Amino acid sequence: MVLPVDPAPGFGGLLLGAVVAQHLEGVNDDLIPDVHRLLNEVESGGRVVQPRLRHRFQIDRHGLSHSTHRLVGEGEDISFDFGSTGTDLAQVLGAIYAVERLAPEHRRLIAPVLQKAARWRGPIGPSMIAYLAGSQTTTLEALADPSGWAMQLLGFELGGPRPSKRQVTKAFRTHMRDVHPDHGGAEIDAAKAMSDLAEARRILS
Repeated sequence: MVLPVDPAPGFGGLLLGAVVAQHLEGVNDDLIPDVHRLLNEVESGGRVVQPRLRHRFQIDRHGLSHSTHRLVGEGEDISFDFGSTGTDLAQVLGAIYAVERLAPEHRRLIAPVLQKAARWRGPIGPSMIAYLAGSQTTTLEALADPSGWAMQLLGFELGGPRPSKRQVTKAFRTHMRDVHPDHGGAEIDAAKAMSDLAEARRILS
């Protein structure tokens, strides 16, 4: 239940999305529409009728089995450690009910992340993280503080005034020239550097 979700989706939202993406494939196809309906109810703050999908939401965990899922960061890499106990449906419902316990302003931002996760059909890795975060980069720093990361990457003072769109464009062009192989940038790192700069411009624009 340690779920940092600000700025959205935050590491907590990514973890919950990964739990849904990992386990939804094991849920009976007949129950998938009910999962989406439940997510919509949680997002809108509606009263969740119990039991749902043959499970009851309980805050009291005494005597119950539990699952521990973690998002793990090592250097700039992110991975997931799923300690699943119980059925795939129980894991998906656990993630949805974790969203239900968030403050309303966060719930409205994180529930759509779980909807996106439910549509994911690829591996649980960097491409899924970028998809859930709506980002072109998956570095830990960028996901933890997108605006601060973008400011630093484009050479603006961290904590200083937010640059204008014109200033962002100028800084972007200058840095793109610096990293481009035609102007002396390292060819092996150029693609990632250019992608990161484009993402920083998008964040600040």
